Amino acid sequence: MKKLFSLLAALLIAFAIPAFAQKKGGRPEVGGGHIPSHGPAPYKGQPKPATPDRRYDEKPGHPNAPHVENKGDHWVGHDTGRDDAHYHLDHPWEHGRFTGGIGRGHVWRIVGGGPSRFWFGGFFFSVAPYDFGFCNDWLWDSDQIVIYDDPDHVGWYLAYNVRLGTYVHVMYLGNQ
Repeated sequence: MKKLFSLLAALLIAFAIPAFAQKKGGRPEVGGGHIPSHGPAPYKGQPKPATPDRRYDEKPGHPNAPHVENKGDHWVGHDTGRDDAHYHLDHPWEHGRFTGGIGRGHVWRIVGGGPSRFWFGGFFFSVAPYDFGFCNDWLWDSDQIVIYDDPDHVGWYLAYNVRLGTYVHVMYLGNQ
């Protein structure tokens, strides 16, 4: 009987440890289903250089990719300014403008493709080549995203991944 009681106590402790290990409230600081209430504001201030070795994981547990902090909807990494050559387009909006719904009230599920061309709801997009490395862990057949206007880079939108809390610059390619 003592062995059975000891075994039961050990099992209860083993199952309780993960609950205590979670942060207060059990909510992640980035992603986890959070949807920002708004896109980023136009960047004001000294632009930060977009270099290959730049780090975005400014806090433990944050991804090393542009992301949105759940508390306060701070868009980490959207600070390279209007003149960032990585997002310059000679022909902005050459495929028209996205009319499917922008912002928090419009959650889309990606149904196919990859970074160079993906789609949902009959709308097609491509990720900016500079941002390809920031979406390696996106699920191109099921992730939910929200499209936001990019206030600094003409011709680009921001696709926010609801599961991961990361975002990339995307170009609208048209619809069916």
